[in-house]
Amino acid sequence: MTLHPEIAEFLAALPAPPEGPLDPVAMRAADEAHLPLLEERLPLHAVQDVTAKTDAGEVPVRVYTPAEADTYGLLVYFHGGAFFLGSLETHDHVARSLAQETGLRVVSVGYRLAPEAAFPAGLDDCYAAVRWAAGEDSGLDWDGATLAVAGDSSGGTFAAAVAARAHDDGFDRITHQILYYPSLDLDFDADRYPSLRENATGYGLETAGLKPFNAFYLDSGADPADPLVSPIKRTDLSGLPPALVVTAEHDPLRDEGELYGELLRAAGVAATVSRYPGAGHGFVQHFSWIPEYHRVFGETRDFLNRR
Repeated sequence: MTLHPEIAEFLAALPAPPEGPLDPVAMRAADEAHLPLLEERLPLHAVQDVTAKTDAGEVPVRVYTPAEADTYGLLVYFHGGAFFLGSLETHDHVARSLAQETGLRVVSVGYRLAPEAAFPAGLDDCYAAVRWAAGEDSGLDWDGATLAVAGDSSGGTFAAAVAARAHDDGFDRITHQILYYPSLDLDFDADRYPSLRENATGYGLETAGLKPFNAFYLDSGADPADPLVSPIKRTDLSGLPPALVVTAEHDPLRDEGELYGELLRAAGVAATVSRYPGAGHGFVQHFSWIPEYHRVFGETRDFLNRR
C-alpha cells in the first residue's frame, strides 16, 4: 500500500530541514510551537500535573483520569522524540486518547532528555516513575491488577527496557508492554533490516537521519550493544510481560519491531504484532486523527483487556 494520501500531502508541504548540526533547543521550541489550546483538547474527568518523588529524584508526571472511581488500572506512558525531543505537552493528546479509550488512569512521564542528561537518566526516570505509580505513596489508587507500560518510538525503547529491568529486579507487577513503532536496535547499519533500505527516503523519518537524531543519546553514554539501550539485543526474553508491538508499513524501524515480536513469542511471551498499512513512523503522535489510525487506541484497549 502506498503512503496514506493525507500523510503524503503533509510531508510534501514540509520545508527542507536546515543545514548544519542539529540544535536540540531550537528543535524543541519548534516542536512545541503549534500545540492545541487547552480548550481544544480532549476533555477528561481530570488532568493533573504531579511531581513524583522517586529513587531517581523528582520526576514530573501528568496524570489523566478518564472517570471517577475508587481504584484504577494504570498505564505509564513514555513519549517519543529520539531521546532529546518531546515532552508532556507534545504528547498530551496521545495520553488523553489512551485514557479515554482504555479507561485506565494514564501517567505520562516527563523524563530527563539527552544531551543535557546523560544515559541512563531518562531510563532511570521512567523506571522509577513506574515503581512510584504502583506504590501507596503515589496517591494513584492502583487497583493491583493492571499496570501497563507504553511508549512511542524512543518511548517504546524505554517501555521495553523498563519491562526488562523490572523483570531482572524481581518487580513483577508490570502486566503489559505496548510498543508503538519502537526503536529497538540502535545499531543503524542499513544492512541489518530490509525496512531500513525499503523506507530509506520519502516517508518522514529517513534512514540517513537515524544516526544524527540519536547521536545526542548515544554520545551521552548509551551503548548500542547494551540491551537496555537496544532491547532486541537481550539474550533471554522469557518471563517478560505480554506485548503489543505496533509497526508502520513505511517506517525504517518496521522490521526490528516485528522481529522483536517474533523473538518474544519464541521465548514464550504472548506478543501481538500489528502493522498499520499506509502509515509512516510517528503516526500515533501526528496522524491519529485519521480514522484508520485512531483505531490504534482501540486496539490497545482490546490488548489490555485480553486475558
